[in-house]
Amino acid sequence: MTAADRTEREPAGIALPGTSPAGGGKDALETGLRAWLLGGDVSIQYQVRRDLLDEDDPLLRARIANQGWGARFLACRNPDGSWGRGFYQPKWTSSHYTLLDLKTLGIAPDHPVPRESVNRILAAQWFADGGIGPARSIGVSDVCVNGMFLNYASYFGAPEASLRRIVDFILAQWMEDGGFNCWRNRSGARHSSMDSTLSVLEGLHEYAANGYGYRREELERASAAGREFLLRHRLFRSERSGEVIRDDMLRLCFPPRWKFNILRALDYFRSAAAWDDRMTEALAIVRSKCREGRWLLPAPHPGQVHFVMEQPGAPSRWNTLIALRVLRACR
Repeated sequence: MTAADRTEREPAGIALPGTSPAGGGKDALETGLRAWLLGGDVSIQYQVRRDLLDEDDPLLRARIANQGWGARFLACRNPDGSWGRGFYQPKWTSSHYTLLDLKTLGIAPDHPVPRESVNRILAAQWFADGGIGPARSIGVSDVCVNGMFLNYASYFGAPEASLRRIVDFILAQWMEDGGFNCWRNRSGARHSSMDSTLSVLEGLHEYAANGYGYRREELERASAAGREFLLRHRLFRSERSGEVIRDDMLRLCFPPRWKFNILRALDYFRSAAAWDDRMTEALAIVRSKCREGRWLLPAPHPGQVHFVMEQPGAPSRWNTLIALRVLRACR
């Protein structure tokens, strides 16, 4: 890598690399960007300080449950400990997606409300095949849902013994090409899905990060194989034709829900400390979407929401935070 390449790829502080405002300069941009990010919801403030300024602040994190978006999500909880109409319905106000949102916000992992809700799901949602399913009408578990569940259940400290069936089910769905597909046990899918694979990888990473040990070595091999599956596609291209698999993979929707996009994938590779040169094109696309130091929010995935965190079409603190921490990590 040349010095010029390194300068382009490495942001200083939280300044956007390779840009400067008219009449300002990099320091002015950094100051303005920092102020804008820290003017957002307390969950944004906490993650900006943690991920971009190296200032982990437990007291600030504790405020997520009592202020702003975190408090609003908790206030939407039903008296029976669920959200929406139960575990998976409707999208996106169900228990499943609300717990995923709370984890994404960075609410303290020992908060009793999400912990209790996770335990309620573990007590009631098992299917005969050993996993958790989105609906009884489907009759089988969904590996994508199980990956997402493992993600927030591990984060909120579910007992290891209660997660073993989830782990067993996920490993039973591991495919020969290295990834996962939620249609494997429904229609016999033979090629892994980018969406399912990323959801499972995020779950396996959170499981390992929280110190769970059951079948750990097998899960590490599955994680490595899953990453290789995504990398063979350069995060968004067909292995056979080289064409973009789906245009929405290049749209930086937030929250991403179960759907794959390149920024979500890059943020996973950042958290896994698994940078690879085959991500360079996806990273360049993310960088190209920057507008005056900020990343915009595209239209959301259709579905019901508890409330709107950010306005589509406007600069997004979420996308800007995530893009900047990805750029910072890949230097």
